[in-house]
Amino acid sequence: MHASSSHPANAASKAAVDAPPAPFALEFVTITKQEHIELRQAAKYWQTLHHKAVTKFDQQEVRHDRLLRELKAQALKSNAALQGQLDFALAQVRDLQKRLFGGKCEQSRPSESRSKAATCRKRGQQRGTIGHGRTIEAELSQRNEDIVLAKAQCPECGLALKEFAGTEDTQVLEIEVKAYRRVIHRHRYVPACQCGCVRGIVTAPSSARLIARGKFGISVWTSVLLDKFAYGRPSQRLLQDLADHGLNMAPGTLAGGLQAIAPLFKPLDNALLSKLRCEPYWHADETRWAVFVDILGKLGHRWYMWVFQSCSVVHYVVDASRAAEVIMAELAGVDQGIISCDRYSGYKRFARLNPGVKLAFCWAHQRRDFLDLANAYPESSQWALQWVDTIGNLYHLNAVRLKLLIGSPERLSAQLDLEQAVRQMASDCAAGLAHPETFPPAAKVLESMTAHWAGLTVFVACPWVDIDNNAAERSMRSPVVGRKNFNGSGSEGSAELAATMYSLLATMKLWGLNLRTWLTAYLQACADHGNAPPIDINAFLPWQMDAQRLAQMRACRPQEIPNTS
Repeated sequence: MHASSSHPANAASKAAVDAPPAPFALEFVTITKQEHIELRQAAKYWQTLHHKAVTKFDQQEVRHDRLLRELKAQALKSNAALQGQLDFALAQVRDLQKRLFGGKCEQSRPSESRSKAATCRKRGQQRGTIGHGRTIEAELSQRNEDIVLAKAQCPECGLALKEFAGTEDTQVLEIEVKAYRRVIHRHRYVPACQCGCVRGIVTAPSSARLIARGKFGISVWTSVLLDKFAYGRPSQRLLQDLADHGLNMAPGTLAGGLQAIAPLFKPLDNALLSKLRCEPYWHADETRWAVFVDILGKLGHRWYMWVFQSCSVVHYVVDASRAAEVIMAELAGVDQGIISCDRYSGYKRFARLNPGVKLAFCWAHQRRDFLDLANAYPESSQWALQWVDTIGNLYHLNAVRLKLLIGSPERLSAQLDLEQAVRQMASDCAAGLAHPETFPPAAKVLESMTAHWAGLTVFVACPWVDIDNNAAERSMRSPVVGRKNFNGSGSEGSAELAATMYSLLATMKLWGLNLRTWLTAYLQACADHGNAPPIDINAFLPWQMDAQRLAQMRACRPQEIPNTS
């Protein structure tokens, strides 16, 4: 059989008609039918293998393309995540740099986007205006000094000068702090009669002392307490200052004296706590406080100083915990009221357990979120500062409302303006969250504001509620200064004394009392009562004092305060 009729090579030779014939194309091969069938089968076999190989290659290519797309998507996702982490880390760096090196004030600064009209008026007293002159401290005691000429004579002829009527007077304010010894002479008496009623020698009673057989008087302990808890000076510096004035006190004597004095203030602290629980509205805040003792179940020395402030009382408590149990103990028995606070979960838990208590969240903290966002993410600063301006306008509208007379048409109009501003803020917040291109950190701030919106707007319907919690934060200044200067407390008793003294001094300062006058009078009353608290402490509670007593306690002459205990 000739192969030229059906061999596959014939098709290839027909396709190349114009090409010159190859040498083998001119030769013919004769094969059998069986060989032809076997060659056809072999060709089909290899065609099938080739088709499978091509199909497998196509499938692998599709799989490769799919894997490549998935890897690209994963790479983009991973890159976005890493970029987000990098942005967050850079934001933290900027935030920490601002906290460390930036200004501490949160007041808004004028920028290119928020420029304010410049004023030509300079700060301070203006030229051509009449000032009030120097303040004459007429309440201070006066010491007169006469200055005369050493030689009252004419420098030319030597004749004496005549004294002219009047003097040219000036005054200089001075302060004198000195230590002195009180030598107490107790007079003794013998009977001059013969009736026999008096036997032996009669000695005048000893003067009252704050600490039995103690050699340091009330003025010293008053200075110790005020220096440490009102002015934040460490005890060692106080001892050095006393030594510079000639009064030497050992550190052990100081510690022992404070330990002996501490129980004298317990009744006053209890009275402050009782008064606090009777109030309907409080500010609350907490900060860290170190107590260098080891207690079972607690690691480290981090305790917490809590403050609770009402309109008439400021009360502090030091506790090892930051849990809601501290609030429950402080406001035990309180069924209803309003607490201005930050967004800490402990206050939220207390409110859940006491449905009659509302939480008024702080707008200063919410404003701080936008400032932190502007500082951490400069690309969002313009948007964040617009919200800061909006919150500033909210403060302004609230201040305008509070200045107006209750029930007046102007007050009603201001109330409506405030409510409209709050509604607009809520609408802008919802629009920002609904916008798909909102920056994720910005959306997080808006989500937080939305979650706390009910507490943020309590002040709108309750004008007596402050718009922020700055009152509690201001009350924390003295403990924070003390924490920075003397690091905290060395024992639980010392921590309790610190909380008690901070409470008493802050409350008296809230009422405008002179701290030295009040403290001297109270310690004198304790000394007169045999080193114990006076039976009637109402004379030392400002809300129990009449106008005359308040005026006496606001004066700066403690020696003139009569003892009413």
